[in-house]
Amino acid sequence: MVVSQPREHVVHGLQQLAESAGRTLEDAPASEIVRWAAETFGDRFCVTSSMEDAVVAHLAARVKPGVAVVFLDTGYHFPETIGTRDAVAAVMDVDVITLTPRQTVAEQDAQYGPRLHERDPDRCCALRKVAPLAEGLKAYDAWATGLRRDQSPTRADTPVVGWDAERQKVKVSPIARWTQADLEAYVAEHAVLTNPLLTDGYPSIGCAPCTRRVQGGEDARAGRWSGLGKTECGLHS
Repeated sequence: MVVSQPREHVVHGLQQLAESAGRTLEDAPASEIVRWAAETFGDRFCVTSSMEDAVVAHLAARVKPGVAVVFLDTGYHFPETIGTRDAVAAVMDVDVITLTPRQTVAEQDAQYGPRLHERDPDRCCALRKVAPLAEGLKAYDAWATGLRRDQSPTRADTPVVGWDAERQKVKVSPIARWTQADLEAYVAEHAVLTNPLLTDGYPSIGCAPCTRRVQGGEDARAGRWSGLGKTECGLHS
């Protein structure tokens, strides 16, 4: 008879594994980090993507064809973002899984009032991003992101493999050490799909109402929640 371990023992083991791998793989190539995650967790591993680009999905598909790529459809995305998702699903060897919030935008407006993203952006992100992702990740022990240390001060200490205490999962950031130049070189070498908005003044792409074009000399994420004193949606903080 197989006796399952108590949940707290499983979680402790995952945390130890994450912390150990973070040290061991710190200087490893992104492809090796993704390979470790895919081989360690199998179908309990997924990639999350905002469809700003498909770089991490491409890395993962090379070592695990058919890998799950989780996308959050907040109901507020630019058409270009939805188009990028559809293109990734059509041409890459991945399984794109679209998560949606419990409420439609209209239902949220009816309960909280219109333009919640202007009045309480943290609440809006919690409802339309954080909660759906938490539900969608229940099927996985590890998830991969496209976080990079050079993106913002809040991401400067991102480990290549770390422990997501909030969700009690292993969080893999295989391109954490990459620069923007590294990303662009990979895209060019492998003809990776990218969101067309990246070449239209949007170096960081979120929901349409909360994202503006960035002016010359501004930080790449200056167009996100501009003027609201907000820098992260809550998925990575």
